[in-house]
Amino acid sequence: MEFTKVLQELRAMGAEVLGVSRDSPVSHKRFAEKHGICVTLLSDMDHKVTEAYGAWTLKKIYGKEGYGVVRTTFLINPEGRVARIWRSVKVNGHAEEVISALRSLRGN
Repeated sequence: MEFTKVLQELRAMGAEVLGVSRDSPVSHKRFAEKHGICVTLLSDMDHKVTEAYGAWTLKKIYGKEGYGVVRTTFLINPEGRVARIWRSVKVNGHAEEVISALRSLRGN
């Protein structure tokens, strides 16, 4: 929801925000409608994208190990290169961190 609140500011700086998860497109649509999400949500049900970006990893939850998605943010520069990575993201305040990094990347 934080990224929806600052989406226009990010777009004004030339950035676009995409959310990727293993949920289905139908699930994404329901979630976006329920929570007023304006960010584009992409479905990665076979987790190929999350694997390619290193966000699909072995996790330990309640003493049990299994693979899953680690909430991660990637800032990709205009040349298509990863300029910054945030792993194990905490939601509160994160959008502002990304805005700050984007300003730094742009030299503002």
